Amino acid sequence: MEKITDKIAALPADANYFSLEFFPPKTGMGFSNLRDRLDRMARALRPLFVNVTWGAGGSTATKSLELAEICQRELNLTTCLHLTCTNMSRKMIDTALEDAKALGIRNILALRGDPPRAAEYQDANEDPENAIDEGFVWAIDLVKYIKQKYGDYFCIGVAVYPEGHADESHPLGQSLEHDLPYLVEKTLAGADFLMTQLFFDTDAYDKFERCLREHPSGAFKTMPIIPGLMPIQSYQMIKRTTKLSHARIPDDIMARLDTVKKDDEKVKNVGVDILCEIVERVKEIKSRTSGPRGFHFYTLNLEKAVSFIVERANLISSTPEEDAVADDGPLPNIPGLVVNGAPPPDYYQGTSRSRRQSAVGSEPRNRVIVSEHTLSNPEYEAPQADAGVKAGPINTRANTLAISEGEGVLGREATWDDFPNGRWGDARSPAYGEIDGYGPTLHVTQAQAISLWGHPKTLEDVNTLFVRHLKGELNAIPWSEEEVHEETGIITDQLVRLNQKGMWTVASQPAVNGVRSEDPTFGWGPHHGFIFQKAFVEFFLSAAAWRTLQEKLASPEVHGSVTYYATNAAGDFVSSDFSGGVSNSDTAEPTGESDEGYVAGENSTNAVTWEVSFRAWAEEAFGIFSEWAQVYGKGHESEKLLEAARADCWLVNIIHHDYMAKEALWDLLSK
Repeated sequence: MEKITDKIAALPADANYFSLEFFPPKTGMGFSNLRDRLDRMARALRPLFVNVTWGAGGSTATKSLELAEICQRELNLTTCLHLTCTNMSRKMIDTALEDAKALGIRNILALRGDPPRAAEYQDANEDPENAIDEGFVWAIDLVKYIKQKYGDYFCIGVAVYPEGHADESHPLGQSLEHDLPYLVEKTLAGADFLMTQLFFDTDAYDKFERCLREHPSGAFKTMPIIPGLMPIQSYQMIKRTTKLSHARIPDDIMARLDTVKKDDEKVKNVGVDILCEIVERVKEIKSRTSGPRGFHFYTLNLEKAVSFIVERANLISSTPEEDAVADDGPLPNIPGLVVNGAPPPDYYQGTSRSRRQSAVGSEPRNRVIVSEHTLSNPEYEAPQADAGVKAGPINTRANTLAISEGEGVLGREATWDDFPNGRWGDARSPAYGEIDGYGPTLHVTQAQAISLWGHPKTLEDVNTLFVRHLKGELNAIPWSEEEVHEETGIITDQLVRLNQKGMWTVASQPAVNGVRSEDPTFGWGPHHGFIFQKAFVEFFLSAAAWRTLQEKLASPEVHGSVTYYATNAAGDFVSSDFSGGVSNSDTAEPTGESDEGYVAGENSTNAVTWEVSFRAWAEEAFGIFSEWAQVYGKGHESEKLLEAARADCWLVNIIHHDYMAKEALWDLLSK
């Protein structure tokens, strides 16, 4: 039940510390696996505290509090709960704060959330007690409210943007100078520490911290400023994240990532190098100010990359027991093993050794120290009494850290989802789904949404928006804030025809048969491999059109060549996959979303859509539909059109299993 600021103040002045951020997983399986991951990371990494995110408008309230309870009560981790205040009722805010207090949580990161849109969210027939409180417009309103109601019980953190907050209220878009007066007010209202948005530009961070420390108000002179850093998990993920956050990636960093962008593992390895360099540079910047140096890592619910970073950057604290282990002098000059007259390997020469070599004596071999009184094999085993030391536990911090870094069989099992690929990953992964964990959102402001998509009045207008996006005339649609990927260009004509028919495509890929992994369009993974992938497409279409299509998919000439999943906003679900999405054996009907495979020697991987994955994504997809409709306000012609379409539509995913027949799926749907 400690406050973050108290824990920081108790550290030595030259200490380093770090915190980790997690979001509530989308699925029950992901939640269960995150609990195990948190336990492992807590023992291996020893963060000073952890953050738990909160969905805009309270969309993840229940799951966020469940995750916070696991962290605070079960794992005994000092927990900081994020809390937004816009588009929420005062009752929901009060409930969240009371629940946090009941759980023993003493730390809140007070955030605004999405821009206030009470007129769009409000239900005219809603209980006044649950009505959106329009008094909460900015994060400062939440800071003042918490201070007024709870005094100093909570330690309050606020967010800050090293490169300026991307907001349409300023003509330059992003401006630290524009933000400063508001940040001063927010801080003086009762903030106890600052936590930054992610950044990669250390020069910008240097300017930012210097500006705050030297500010004439004196508000930031001694206040903890914790820089936020995001491990680079994949090339596409970091491109998307920086686009959404408006964080600039310096050209030299981008060039390093560009050289390995087709190989996820190399991207992650280069990313670890980059983050370690950023940590070292920030340490230098922070050395200008006395006091412990902190770092906050946005983990995306993954552990491998961040484990490497905090270990290599020497951020992991040691326990008193570890500090007490004495170095009893230099190792003796023990001769290395000579085989057939060859000298010892070079790596033994002139290097310090973290482990002692075996003593040269009369023992024929090393023996294992065991705790059992009766030895099962005395030639290979030794009792504790003979060894003079107690056998150590197998789950030491060092061993747990090695597992978090993916070493050995246990490490591979622990980090099995290290390349989640967002929506197309495995629903059992804690990292499955959207990268931010903040719930469905358009990722654009109301004004930007209207500028992009206008005011659709007919379904044909919606068709046109999707077609324009495919043709590159529109850089985003509600379900994708990115431009169309290069490989989609191979099937643009086919997708345009589907959208003109009212099948609004939100994801797709062409069939690929044995393309080299170095291919500029389809390639990924290490060199000298081959890519195989099945064609798939995912789209919204009307209920009437779905009934017709479903009959076609069930016909004898089609059945067996495709797998489909379909659901609507009401939660009705149908599928041709009778495995329930939990089997990938040779006898089960294929369930591949893309069934994309990389083959090099004997290595292969499959991206599989399971029923639970599709259901989790569908909930978000229909949520985004509602977000789009709410842009126009209740009763608006466009709002009525989109809400009616949402209520009628089905979201359908179809995979064609013949990856050698490139046009098979598109011919099926165009007839």
